[in-house]
Amino acid sequence: MLLISLSCRRNRPPSTVKKEAVVENPVKSITESADTGKSNVPGNKILDAKIIRIIDGDTAEILYDELPIKLRLAHIDTPEKRGKQPYGNRAKITLSDLCFGQMVKIHTEGKYDGYGRLIAVIYNDQGLNVNKEMVRLGMAWHYKKHSDDHSYDILEKEARNLRIGLWQDDNPIAPWNYRK
Repeated sequence: MLLISLSCRRNRPPSTVKKEAVVENPVKSITESADTGKSNVPGNKILDAKIIRIIDGDTAEILYDELPIKLRLAHIDTPEKRGKQPYGNRAKITLSDLCFGQMVKIHTEGKYDGYGRLIAVIYNDQGLNVNKEMVRLGMAWHYKKHSDDHSYDILEKEARNLRIGLWQDDNPIAPWNYRK
């Protein structure tokens, strides 16, 4: 009888199978106490993980403790790959060149965006701040709406002045305007 019960559960459509909290929000379950729901790691968290997928210029997927977790790079916004915004594909390739397949350090405050992605800064296997490097290489804007770190502003102004990456265009459109 148990075999039939398991068999029936496996054959249900995915929407009827109950998901466990670990699947929905793996980092939260790893870094928070089940009793209190509060973080058991004070302040910022640093995770060691492997980059297993690059989704676009500001989104990657890591493997942490055998769990895949989507990351949204903090402080930056890159051209949209979907909709074929100029430099969208190049931003994805640049992010891939900087960290794909590497063991990296993820710095996060444990916050998530509206799409369930963990917001983080990535440091690659050479210790390079990947988020800042994307701006320095002219592949990203400083996302001032969600960041008050002025060091990204300085890097963006330098890239603009040198006409690096997307700043080669006469009138690049910021992703937040392109999405409208």
